[in-house]
Amino acid sequence: MRLHELSEGYRLAAVPLRKKLRLLRLELKLADEPAERAALRHEIALLSGIMTQCRELAELTAHYYERGFYRDEKYTL
Repeated sequence: MRLHELSEGYRLAAVPLRKKLRLLRLELKLADEPAERAALRHEIALLSGIMTQCRELAELTAHYYERGFYRDEKYTL
């Protein structure tokens, strides 16, 4: 498998995360209980981080071998 093929996998993995985040944000607007709101905020924060990583890795793997492409320091040794 090549890096550009991995890129598509990362992009596809972000789709259900985006949908779940939309639902959680809607639930947060409708939630009344403080404990429920806190739990929703926590889950949103976790999934947001995962989705961000998926997007960053999709970009990195899509353009890794291109000359002049800036590689985020988080993903280099």
